[in-house]
Amino acid sequence: MELIPSNHCSVRETTIGSRPVPTVLKSGPYRLFFYAGDRNEPPHVHVERDDRIGKFWLDPIRLQSSGGFSRVELMRIEKLVNDHRVELMETWNDYFGH
Repeated sequence: MELIPSNHCSVRETTIGSRPVPTVLKSGPYRLFFYAGDRNEPPHVHVERDDRIGKFWLDPIRLQSSGGFSRVELMRIEKLVNDHRVELMETWNDYFGH
């Protein structure tokens, strides 16, 4: 697992087209990120593996979209999000200035 550095999750920005896509956590095959334009939505993360992208709300943690992941894999991802919820919320608030 790679927490992208610091004492809490941090941000490593990449782009899709011209859109910034901050990566906040990498764990095994999963990349957790949010889009820079997500500011007006409640705190959440997108989770990517291969050609699948799901979305989890952070407060409370719940699945918003499965993105083609299996039920077993979604449970694994939900545990990952839950295990890092505090860091993910801090990163969201730091990045979006909340």
